[in-house]
Amino acid sequence: MTTYRIFPRRTLVLGLCLSLALPALALGQTLPQLPLIPDISCGTSSGKTTVVPSGGKLQAVIDVASPGDTILLEAGATFVGPITLKVKPGNGCITIRTSAPDSALPSSGERISPAYTNVMAKIVSPGLNQHAIKTEYGAHHYRLLGLEVTKQNNDAFVSQLIELGDGLMTELSQVPHHIELDRMYVHGLPTSALKFCILLNSASSTVKNSYIADCKERGFDSQAIGGWTGPGPFRIINNYLEGAGENVMFGGADPRIPDLVPSDIEIRNNLFTKPLRWKIGDASYAGIPWQIKNLFELKNARRVLLDGNIFEYSWVHAQVGYGIMITVRNQSNRAPWSVTEDITFTNNIVKHTANGFALSGLDSNYASQPTKRVLIKNNLFLDIGNPQWGGGGRLFQISNGPSDVTIEHNTGFQTGQILYAAGNIPSLNFVFRDNIAPHNAYGVFGDGAGVGLTTLNKYFPEFKFMANVLISNPFPKNYPSDNFNAAGVAAVGFTNVAAGDYSLTSSSPYSQKGTDNTDIGINWSQLQTALQSANRTTAPRSQAGPAAPSLSLGP
Repeated sequence: MTTYRIFPRRTLVLGLCLSLALPALALGQTLPQLPLIPDISCGTSSGKTTVVPSGGKLQAVIDVASPGDTILLEAGATFVGPITLKVKPGNGCITIRTSAPDSALPSSGERISPAYTNVMAKIVSPGLNQHAIKTEYGAHHYRLLGLEVTKQNNDAFVSQLIELGDGLMTELSQVPHHIELDRMYVHGLPTSALKFCILLNSASSTVKNSYIADCKERGFDSQAIGGWTGPGPFRIINNYLEGAGENVMFGGADPRIPDLVPSDIEIRNNLFTKPLRWKIGDASYAGIPWQIKNLFELKNARRVLLDGNIFEYSWVHAQVGYGIMITVRNQSNRAPWSVTEDITFTNNIVKHTANGFALSGLDSNYASQPTKRVLIKNNLFLDIGNPQWGGGGRLFQISNGPSDVTIEHNTGFQTGQILYAAGNIPSLNFVFRDNIAPHNAYGVFGDGAGVGLTTLNKYFPEFKFMANVLISNPFPKNYPSDNFNAAGVAAVGFTNVAAGDYSLTSSSPYSQKGTDNTDIGINWSQLQTALQSANRTTAPRSQAGPAAPSLSLGP
């Protein structure tokens, strides 16, 4: 099993890159560089402690706090914003947290849930488009822990609840940094619009173990976490993430800081989801047509790792319901340096979506840099294109010539094409191997080309397409001979599809038949290990049963 480690910025991740790259290097492939993330934690808070009771003046306490201080907000109390985190000298961490003891919260590393609201302190936006919490330009070294952040009421108009840097910054010295959000409950209200739950235009920032929900708008994009003018690095770890437009997105607006690309981003063990009460026509639909697009999107980002996440529920509405979309955009023609490169997507589940994974090489409107070095490996795609979600049921779509793309050891169940290609630019150094998916009617298909080899030759010069199991392929002669045709799902030799176990039995004809002499399709044990906390929230200890909720990997 490959183990990812995050090294200091100036350390070359040589051992890991080589371990991932050996089979591909033999084919002349260049794999993505992993995020280079130093220690970005806020540090310790060992100064004085100030308790702010219900009705106390929180902003005044923050204004006079010294680096290293701790500010305790009375558990159960509500503090009305806007609250601003101020610039302080030195690098001591100022912690702002609930007064409830650690024993009343989930343990460090465990995700919080709404069940903890009675032990949290609450900070609310008063409306009038004012934030609940905002950073002053250049603010740094703050930790927020065990707080609920929301709107004061349904009528309170607000664009973002937590703003870590705005979109107007023009130089790096203005960017806030070393900010931690830990075990936070950040949410909108069920019938009220909210564009951003967390605006992440910062540097050296972490969002972890948090529950972020009801982030939604009508007629506009909305995100649980979004940012475009923060340089990074970022860590988004072990969160519940609920957003209508895109649950998480980097890019989408042009940074005013020249040459800025959000970089060195680690996204691990999160649950990305959209509640079905937002879906028109569902039995649980709540009657408000929030604008629905994708679960995750990059428009300007570099060195991004997505590992051990679950992405679920994305349907046709404002777009065609891709789970994952990597589509470089110089959004308003003011950032021609925009790029999506060095993207690693490993050990994830994508399920209940209209389409799977879309990857574009160039901005179709304005000048941008080309997308390059993308690895999609050991992912499970389930229920892609069911009529309930609409869309074409495409597993992968590649357009406009991204280069150095490797898609290997994935298992997918989709209703449309395995791979759809479009655009006028060919994709160089393309590798597609050791995958399992149903062929369906068209399999590999592209605009102006036929099934199989004609599409591969047109869109992917010098492609490597090998050792794939194309289930129920009616055109085996249309593909390179070193691929496999299973007569049906049962003929693949999965261990137990009904129980959601997509490993291969030892008697499967495709066991240890991959190009690396391992099983074709996913490495099941590696996937399970990576996903162990991805859809788990923690109940308060007084309510908890004897065991944590089990991980569900099935349909």
